[in-house]
Amino acid sequence: MGDKSPEKRNTNPDLRRDSQPARHILSDIVREAESILQKCELCPRKCHVNRTAGERGFCRTGDKPFVSSWGPHYGEESPLVGRHGSGTIFFGNCNLGCIFCQNYTISHFGEGEEIPFEKLALIMLELQNSGCHNINLVTPTHQVPMILRSLETAKGKGLSVPIVYNCGGYESLRVIKLLEGIVDIYMPDFKYSDSEMSLKYSSAGDYPDTAKAAIKEMHRQVGDLVIENGVAKKGLLVRHLVLPEGIAGTEGVVRFIAEEISKNTYINIMNQYHPCFRAFETPPLNRRITDREYRDAIRMAQDAGLKRIEGIDI
Repeated sequence: MGDKSPEKRNTNPDLRRDSQPARHILSDIVREAESILQKCELCPRKCHVNRTAGERGFCRTGDKPFVSSWGPHYGEESPLVGRHGSGTIFFGNCNLGCIFCQNYTISHFGEGEEIPFEKLALIMLELQNSGCHNINLVTPTHQVPMILRSLETAKGKGLSVPIVYNCGGYESLRVIKLLEGIVDIYMPDFKYSDSEMSLKYSSAGDYPDTAKAAIKEMHRQVGDLVIENGVAKKGLLVRHLVLPEGIAGTEGVVRFIAEEISKNTYINIMNQYHPCFRAFETPPLNRRITDREYRDAIRMAQDAGLKRIEGIDI
């Protein structure tokens, strides 16, 4: 990459334009991201496998795009959906091991197929041309280099809608810094505030500290969520899924966001938990949350001073 540090990339006003300098800079970022695959440290697991030589780590993914499905999505947060939907691309496999994953056929069973970079670029353009307000990259963490190479092609052919990084929150700080100026909207989960719970239920004991560092960097890059005419343009949107009996540590999550990120953070405190995959055999995850558990979670967020809760007028 020569002397192009992330800090210098961020100050270049041409990065977001369809210009020759922007394409050169993106090419540099693609090369750096792809180099990480040779001793993979794309996520905090740092498996150190050579994915370019066919080796597989925790995520069981190679060095080509592995995609499950794509299309306009109307079930996402309202600022992403707008009138014409969010252009979601679901990437197969995952770097987390959540035993309750509601997309377990994709994340655990590897539902999907390996596709060429050019096809992924065309999918992005197809979603934009269908009227979608954004390109929503779902579970992108373990496929960042492949996404970036495809983005380079798509931007060269006119892709201009905001890019949404829709992730599980278990992110490498190095990789998030690489994405500065490329990602417009970061949408991480913040799943747990307790490391014992994250280890037990997602095989990631370092999840809370790792997620906190990543979310801080995301907010530094894009700030609070900016919404124009009902549609998100740039910024941070955090998701938190309420789990039975306080497993998710909601109070710690909302306090961190309010005190160390911003009280103006747009947050979706989600009530749709239901048992999936191995949760049926793992009490108390074998039941839905109660109305009271959800009301308590909302109250915690309000008490912490959060002002932008999806679907709640404060």
